[in-house]
Amino acid sequence: SPSFLWSLRTSAGKGRWMEPLLSLSSLALQLLILSIFFKRQFLGFCFQVITGGHYDVDCRLEDPDGIVLYKEMKKQYDSFTFTASRNGTYKFCFSNEFSTFTHKTVYFDFQVGEDPPLFPSENRVTALTQMESACVSIHEALKSVIDYQTHFRLREAQGRSRAEDLNTRVAYWSIGEAIILLVVSIGQVFLLKSFFSDKRTTTTRVGS
Repeated sequence: SPSFLWSLRTSAGKGRWMEPLLSLSSLALQLLILSIFFKRQFLGFCFQVITGGHYDVDCRLEDPDGIVLYKEMKKQYDSFTFTASRNGTYKFCFSNEFSTFTHKTVYFDFQVGEDPPLFPSENRVTALTQMESACVSIHEALKSVIDYQTHFRLREAQGRSRAEDLNTRVAYWSIGEAIILLVVSIGQVFLLKSFFSDKRTTTTRVGS
């Protein structure tokens, strides 16, 4: 089966989001390499199958020692968070090897490290002002809005894919029905024609 390799690197403890789309053909396996240079670094990821088949995929995560941290089979969507126990290369594997014909598109999202605070606490001797507290609250609310927008965007993409797939099936079924009706109509014409031909032949023989 074909195998593809993607490489992702991070070298800081700051929050960093990556939101690509992964294309998985039938019988395909794709491996993503994420290099972590700081241990005790927070890492979170989530994925969702947008198009293809039953909207499911196999997913596995291994640490630099080859220990499996996460493994799920035929999942439509899921999320997982952990703290890197050591620095090194972490391997994310998405597999569509169980699917013989279906091509799939997978959305996946990585968050490496925590988001930096809006107002760093270094060299601060006073509490946040009311304006700063309001800014922090608005920032958190906007992050939630972004998450909801992403979620609904994925739902919309998945629904559109299902609608297009249903439309294609209906179109093929309609074409098939039209062909069947045409064949049946032609068959009926030839059948009726054969009845009249047999009657004309019988009448001619009696008259002679």
